[in-house]
Amino acid sequence: MEDRKTVVLVIPSDIVARGLKGIIEDAMAYRVEEVFHDLSKPVEARLRTLDPDVVLIDPSVFDFKARKEGRDRLAEICDSIVIALDGPDLTDEALRRYDGYVSIYDSGEAVIRKLDSAFGSRQSDPSPEGGELSAREKEILVCVATGMLNKEIADKLNLSIYTVITHRKNITRKTGIKTVAGLTVYALLNGLIDISSVQ
Repeated sequence: MEDRKTVVLVIPSDIVARGLKGIIEDAMAYRVEEVFHDLSKPVEARLRTLDPDVVLIDPSVFDFKARKEGRDRLAEICDSIVIALDGPDLTDEALRRYDGYVSIYDSGEAVIRKLDSAFGSRQSDPSPEGGELSAREKEILVCVATGMLNKEIADKLNLSIYTVITHRKNITRKTGIKTVAGLTVYALLNGLIDISSVQ
């Protein structure tokens, strides 16, 4: 079952977290890597290390005023698909920023269907692993290799942060390299950057 997609739950409620974990793992297509009850600095660091396929998060872990920007904060932490747990304090505008959402009232089948749907909608470039990087992907790779964050790349290239994330996933799929250090070496070896541009 190594093909199972990894999921990290960031859910303050232990009862809800355990229920979602059971539903997700029963589906056999997913494996819950870890469960966190907040989004503290140590949890952010752990998310960067884990680099899960999916983060399912209850936006109540963010301050009320920051809930609208919660998805953007997660985009800076990891390149995962981010699914929100819908709740009474989450506006439709904030909910639309996520790759999908689930409700505590959803059936187990509906939760899995929504996870699958989020993966399906994220597949923007069907080119196979090992394919040639596009000009835009090379441009983003150079930015990554020189130490820029997703938001900085989006601002520099006038793209949405979600477009940058999609390009980064395509770069990872085509090169087979997940780490920034590995991508930096790849960029150096392929003449996209020189050693002086690496921070």
